[in-house]
Amino acid sequence: MAAYGLYTHIASNKFRSMLLLGGLFLLIYVLVYAGALVAEVMIDSGRTVDYYLTRASRDLVSALPWATIAAVAWIVIAYFFHQKMIDAVTGGQSVTRQQQPRLYNLLENLCISRGIPMPKLKVMDSPALNAFATGLNPRQYAVTVTTGLLRALNDQEIEAVLGHELTHIKNGDVQLMVIAVIIAGVVGFFGELFFRLFTNLSWNSSGGGGGWSSSSSSSSRSSSDRDSKGSGGGAIVVIIIAVALIMLAWLLSQVVKLALSRSREFLADAGSVELTKNPDAMISALRKIENRGELPDATSAVMELCVDNPREGFADLFATHPSVKSRVDALVKYAGGHDPGPLALPDETSDQTATQDQPTAAGEQPPPVTHGPWGDTPPAQPNSPPPLPGTGPRQGPLGPLDPLQGPLQGPWGRHR
Repeated sequence: MAAYGLYTHIASNKFRSMLLLGGLFLLIYVLVYAGALVAEVMIDSGRTVDYYLTRASRDLVSALPWATIAAVAWIVIAYFFHQKMIDAVTGGQSVTRQQQPRLYNLLENLCISRGIPMPKLKVMDSPALNAFATGLNPRQYAVTVTTGLLRALNDQEIEAVLGHELTHIKNGDVQLMVIAVIIAGVVGFFGELFFRLFTNLSWNSSGGGGGWSSSSSSSSRSSSDRDSKGSGGGAIVVIIIAVALIMLAWLLSQVVKLALSRSREFLADAGSVELTKNPDAMISALRKIENRGELPDATSAVMELCVDNPREGFADLFATHPSVKSRVDALVKYAGGHDPGPLALPDETSDQTATQDQPTAAGEQPPPVTHGPWGDTPPAQPNSPPPLPGTGPRQGPLGPLDPLQGPLQGPWGRHR
């Protein structure tokens, strides 16, 4: 379903969400069928390919209700506990106005100005510069911000990032992204389970036959008639088919993320500008976040939720986020913003500045003591009275003759 504007984009997100939920059941059935093929080979490795395919189809029909119940249970668990799962991965903690008054007030002002329900506010301890929104209904919506983002961005830039995430919530992008994470998680879990089961099996080459070690008794019983049936390679072919199905299911679960159109990020940037009326703040925020948003402990599924998901090279072909440059160019072209180019963070230049200003930062050094022919002259005090007339430095045609301050002292008293 193509989207040509904001309202069609929202409707398209809802349609894709329902389509992805239906695709989740289909992928699970594919995994169950692949598991049935492996199970039939383990039971009897001396049959033909047609036999295994027929038996696995019957097993799929028998397991269909249980597979459906398992898929529904996974969706229910993810619906109620997906935020806790994400928080467990990212370490996000809920904060109140007392704990984060600056961040809380910025988010609350944006919500009040547009009549948007206030989502939960979370902060995760990470030097990365990023933020993301989660939730499947208004009671679950939450916006998570990293501590690195709070330190590096000013109030206007943080407000722009919060407006970006609120637009994702308003446009329905969050539901679609969370469902994609759920599908990738369940298919990845069962796919890894089957691969572990497959790798734990070993071929038993005793007796001149190729049977599974777990089904050696069945292999020995059928070893006498393998040649007559011509099915010596049937088990190998079926295992290859099963592995191919598992790989196909995993690949489709990754392709699901292609349903997350890159246009949603452009629309979220535009929505942020509409909320804040400040395109320059969104541009400078993106420039500061650029190449600094990687969350080390987050999974790839969580990174799809973030403001920026940095990708390079071949991985960029399957990235769900457009490049920062293209997003900035769109804001400059359509929102009238100004691009300052790549920006350096304050802490990246503070070391050089501190090195250059180290004497001043450490405190002004006392002036050196001036040495004269009759002893040392102490430095002038800030509150000392002015020198007597005619007692200042002696002037010559090229300037002061000496650096002495105050009246000149000789061995027999003051010189007049």
